[in-house]
Amino acid sequence: MPEAALRVHDLSAAYAGVPALHGISLSVQRGEIVALLGSNGAGKSTLLKAISGLLAPTAGRVEFEGVRIDGRPAHRVVRAGIAYVPEGRRIFARLSVRDNLLLGAFAQRDERLREETLAEALALFPVLGERANQEAGTLSGGEQQMLAIARALMSRPRLLLLDEPSLGIAPRLVTRIYEALAGINLRGLTLLLVEQNVQLALARAHRAYVLQTGRTVLDGPAQELLHSDLVRRAFLGL
Repeated sequence: MPEAALRVHDLSAAYAGVPALHGISLSVQRGEIVALLGSNGAGKSTLLKAISGLLAPTAGRVEFEGVRIDGRPAHRVVRAGIAYVPEGRRIFARLSVRDNLLLGAFAQRDERLREETLAEALALFPVLGERANQEAGTLSGGEQQMLAIARALMSRPRLLLLDEPSLGIAPRLVTRIYEALAGINLRGLTLLLVEQNVQLALARAHRAYVLQTGRTVLDGPAQELLHSDLVRRAFLGL
């Protein structure tokens, strides 16, 4: 069994005192793709924010590579080796594609390594190289998602968190994005993703967790969940 990259133990979190997560526990092994499934309001995005340091948990703990990281600010979580691609991409629209990418390497002081990482990101999504000097806000939705992922990769993470990477994107670009994610996973990057397209997520993931009202209600191998009556009724309309 591969070593766990991420362990979440009995994690709870709240917004303005209103509970959003209720004692969630999960693990992600090194080299895995793990999907988080659930309806709107289930707590999926909240969980990613709590892991990435954007939301302080109210209870429980988060361990990355055996080290406790809950309570750390987001920039220290990035330095620890975790990068987060938020829902809606959150790129800097008025900056160039290249400048957006370089901002993802804020913690990297080695200029040679930074340029090497930039070349790798542009090789992953060649369209970004073609538009390197273009304002990021003029890219299509799919290209902006590629940029958001590439920017996260500029920190050279060992764990990548992705929130709805296919949302609002043309199908052909979704395919291209998931091909790129599969490629970087094969090279050793661990992925934890929230995905509205349940069939797509379960086709690409190794394992998945189903969340409901801030609690984990089901988990297991992705292919088993694809044939689960609960998943088929709740998400696939079957």
